[in-house]
Amino acid sequence: MSKRQLNFEKSLERLEVIVSDMEKADLDLDKSLALFAEGSKLVKLCSKKLNETKKKIEIITSSRKIELFKEQGFEEKN
Repeated sequence: MSKRQLNFEKSLERLEVIVSDMEKADLDLDKSLALFAEGSKLVKLCSKKLNETKKKIEIITSSRKIELFKEQGFEEKN
């Protein structure tokens, strides 16, 4: 994995390659360990990105619900 920040799609593609390579079972132990470590980092990166995206979607949906609520003539009560 290069030093540059990988986006979600590229990270997922790389994970698929790593899984495929490891499933072949013809790697030596050191190479398998290196791929496992790289894969673990990519899983963490992808999970973080998915969680960030989920939070953004929740904010957008919540904001839209409030807009619809106000459009219907209801006001928020504090």
